[in-house]
Amino acid sequence: MQHASSSAPEGASSGEGANHDPALEDNVLHASLREHVRLLGDSLGHTIADDLGTEFVDQIERIRALAKRGRKDAGARAELIEYLRTLPEERMLPVTRAFNQFLNLANLAEQHYRGRFRRVEDYRPGTQPRLDDLLERLTQAGHDGEALIERIASMRIELVMTAHPTEVVRRTLIRKYDAINACLGELNASEEHPERLEQLQGRLNELVSQAWHTSEIRAERPTPVDEARWGLAVIEQSLWQAVPTFYRELDQMLLSRAGRRLPLEAAPIRFASWMGGDRDGNPNVTSAVTREVLLLERHRAAESFRRDVEQLRLELSMWKATPALIELAGGPCPEPYRRVLSDLEQRLGATRDKAQMIWEGHGWSGERPTVDTREALQAPLEACYHSLMTCGLDVIANGALLDTLRRVACFGTTMTRLDIRQESTRHTQVFEELTQYLELGNYAEWDESARREFLLNELGSPRPLIPSQWPCSDEVREVLDTFEVIGSEYSEALGSYVISMAGQASDVLAVALLMKAVGGRVSLPISPLFETLDDLDRAGHVVNDLLGMAQYRALIDARQEVMIGYSDSAKDAGQLAAAWAQYRAQERLVGVCHEHGVTLTLFHGRGGTVGRGGGPAHAAILSQPPGSVQGSLRVTEQGEMIRFKFGQPRIAVRSMEIYLSAVLEATLLPPIEPKQAWREEMDHLASRAHQVYSSIVREDPAFVPYFRAVTPETALSGLPLGSRPAKRRASGGVETLRAIPWIFAWTQTRLMLPAWLGSDAAFAERSNSEEGMARLREMMNEWPFFGTFLDMLEMLLAKADAEINAYYEERLIDDDNSRALGTSLRERLEGLEKTLLNIREQHHLLEHAPLIRQAVDIRNPYIDPLHGLQAELLYRSRQLEGDISPDLQRALMVTMAGISAGLRNTG
Repeated sequence: MQHASSSAPEGASSGEGANHDPALEDNVLHASLREHVRLLGDSLGHTIADDLGTEFVDQIERIRALAKRGRKDAGARAELIEYLRTLPEERMLPVTRAFNQFLNLANLAEQHYRGRFRRVEDYRPGTQPRLDDLLERLTQAGHDGEALIERIASMRIELVMTAHPTEVVRRTLIRKYDAINACLGELNASEEHPERLEQLQGRLNELVSQAWHTSEIRAERPTPVDEARWGLAVIEQSLWQAVPTFYRELDQMLLSRAGRRLPLEAAPIRFASWMGGDRDGNPNVTSAVTREVLLLERHRAAESFRRDVEQLRLELSMWKATPALIELAGGPCPEPYRRVLSDLEQRLGATRDKAQMIWEGHGWSGERPTVDTREALQAPLEACYHSLMTCGLDVIANGALLDTLRRVACFGTTMTRLDIRQESTRHTQVFEELTQYLELGNYAEWDESARREFLLNELGSPRPLIPSQWPCSDEVREVLDTFEVIGSEYSEALGSYVISMAGQASDVLAVALLMKAVGGRVSLPISPLFETLDDLDRAGHVVNDLLGMAQYRALIDARQEVMIGYSDSAKDAGQLAAAWAQYRAQERLVGVCHEHGVTLTLFHGRGGTVGRGGGPAHAAILSQPPGSVQGSLRVTEQGEMIRFKFGQPRIAVRSMEIYLSAVLEATLLPPIEPKQAWREEMDHLASRAHQVYSSIVREDPAFVPYFRAVTPETALSGLPLGSRPAKRRASGGVETLRAIPWIFAWTQTRLMLPAWLGSDAAFAERSNSEEGMARLREMMNEWPFFGTFLDMLEMLLAKADAEINAYYEERLIDDDNSRALGTSLRERLEGLEKTLLNIREQHHLLEHAPLIRQAVDIRNPYIDPLHGLQAELLYRSRQLEGDISPDLQRALMVTMAGISAGLRNTG
């Protein structure tokens, strides 16, 4: 399959790291990317020709050529649409598969390029953040090396892998793509060995053929345990290698500045997970599933560390040892390290077997000693390390043994800490049934004051709260069973208890009481999640109330975690109003916690798309309010973003570097306080944007019919993305739709409405005056929060396409009111682009971000045909009330997967 931009610039070289001039480096990098896209495209073309014939490949090439010309010529676009509409039914599935497969291979080529050249996130040329550069700046600012080590060692950055259904590529295919990536790496390293190149080209063709002959769509939805397995696979296949590599590089930087490494127990970056713990709106996540996932994590961690220790046992054959290690080995022996490690290896094997036997329902005799805590795993390894160092065997100590110790500090005995998430109404239901059973009234009908009084009294009471034979409902029993699982675990295996839709202090106190009454000895950090606009505005008040309660303060060890919701707040209020509400909420929370002498950790619930708080992590962290990042941060990573950021070791190392440097910089070199004039400007902009957004999404009677008609929203349930339903409730309308499918649906039609609607009017009105334009440009240039918002808006507008949306409307909508609404929305989108270019003083979008621009341009000729086919397939499906052939149904699913892959925006 040919590619429109396959030829490299004359004289361009793909030499890695050969040139540090940003402009020349970009030229080199772009050539490298184009070469790999061409290589994979040609291999796919040959594979398809072998399968379906050269005539079919010629047909695909004609469609692609029309799509490319159609970007500049309306006639060619019309010809493309007509050609796609008249495709024989039997050709629709293979055509969609061909374009989908190419887009996935293009993504793979880009991922390989990013890993090779350490360009994980999208930045303007010359602004790639580097940790060593930051350390130099901090040193010049007066932070000596010893202080930097202490600061980094005390940092608490936790990256939380969520099970949100935003990964459209099957794990079977991901494994094949990983193999292709490895093959590309070997090709890079074998340029001077023609015979090896030939072998690798053959292997590459084999892998591409395997991918082509594998179905893109899962046969059924993954279970929560399947999702947890996938998350663990990312750790085992990528992060297991990346974590010690990252710390080796960090240690080298610290050695050069302070003469010592990071302490052995330090782990400024760790990983948590929602996979198997997030039960908010997902009936498939039960207490039994959570218990099963915890066992799975223990099993996989024990086996991974057992293999590490087995290798160390083979290598550490030294006889020099300290008296302390000889004593640990049981007395003098010729190879004391091997004896210590052999014992640990056996205990890890028993730990693995214990998890397996409990999983299978056989129970555990307890006769063989196991490793149940991080401390028990770390102690013998650390003893070996200190002995080697004391005996002058530093080179050995700081090799593979140190790598394993870094893994222990990061992953512990369960790989990740499992968060538990539940909606606040489920806890309310527990106390509603309980108070009625105890004849105390109806908790659900009590006001906030009465609820608090009850909960605080019970928190201080020594008597049991839950009757042993209480005949509660199945829903309440499931909540109680979850707290019993929490109480049965070691606390280090669990992360935070996140309360969705938290709105009052009683929502937090209810969880604290259930933790006490049912959870027993384990008490997790409780993280209220403030999601809607109203909840964000009340967040500071709610947390202030909580911290003013002595009984609550006694539970939290002067630490409070609060989760900020990006997805539902943007769906509720529009992107601009939500972003400003999130900023203000964080400011208030910082002030409240400071007043109470409590350490605040903000947990950012970001998604992959701009409409859900997505964007480069470095820019996002540095655009937070000053004081909101004090060496402590939690942030969600989900769906395809986990694979993009952590799926390959080299990229994972760079991703961790970005997070560490951003948090360190935000802590020690925080952004400026916004001027009062900027605050007033944002108040005005956000108010106007919210008003416009609500007037259309909430109040226009044509909006919901338009949304359902023009997007594939109603067909999304057929795409088996994840274990969680698309809606919080089976019944209900758009208001019950989750933020992910809400944004997914708009992305498929390229209108991208959730991320910009309302901003168009707010910016247009202010930029019309000289004073307003000056203020907007001042904020853009001087305030990271506002500048980052505009950066993300520009990237999103570059992916939007009003003409594609217009075609969906033309094909799928007959109603005049809906068509009028669609016309007005496209006019708003086009007006916003003009306004943004005017504010930024640019002629074209992404003028200063050529790599992003190139990525969009490369993919468009392959995405456009999928849009045309999707609209046609939706039309046929609706005409026949869904009674279309299995092949056409599958083709529709493949268009969704392909468009998602091409835009790299699912949810």
